[in-house]
Amino acid sequence: MSVQERKERERAGRERLILATARELAEQQGWDAVTTRRLAERIEYSQPVLYSHFRGKREIIGAVALQGAAEMAVELRAAASAAKGPHARATALARAYLDFAERNPAVYDAMFQLDGGLAFAQEDTPAPMKDAFAALLENLDAVAGEGVQPGLFTEVFWASLHGLATLTRAGRLPPADAERRTRLLVDRLAVV
Repeated sequence: MSVQERKERERAGRERLILATARELAEQQGWDAVTTRRLAERIEYSQPVLYSHFRGKREIIGAVALQGAAEMAVELRAAASAAKGPHARATALARAYLDFAERNPAVYDAMFQLDGGLAFAQEDTPAPMKDAFAALLENLDAVAGEGVQPGLFTEVFWASLHGLATLTRAGRLPPADAERRTRLLVDRLAVV
């Protein structure tokens, strides 16, 4: 292995460490607790080292959002592939989405609530974000209904899931009815 390859491997390792530490800190204490100073202290590197990877917190949030999108896409596809039939796939997608949001609140915030400098619904939207949307779209087109554009249907389905995830987490919806809400959403939106 060349010196250059070793340096690139070490740089990639530092970047993974920075992001893992940011995620851990954000999940434990919220994104306000994530500062370059605290990250530098936790990973035992200087702040200039952090700045050699990310220009600041906004870029760290963006990188965490991209990781989260990639993870969500994998989970959505796994859930859909285990389900039999279009309606069951839509139900599995809804549950997987809501479970992901509940298990990873800081990552979910990075993806959809915070400014990570990422473009949405544009040509320059990063591939992991497009892929997470595609994981929904490719499994929902069969339940969009006659004459309904699958992309538009997927946006409405996603927006509904986002609303449920956000309102439940904020304590605005009673958690006891979460499963009933999910079934209602899928039964009313997913036409088979």
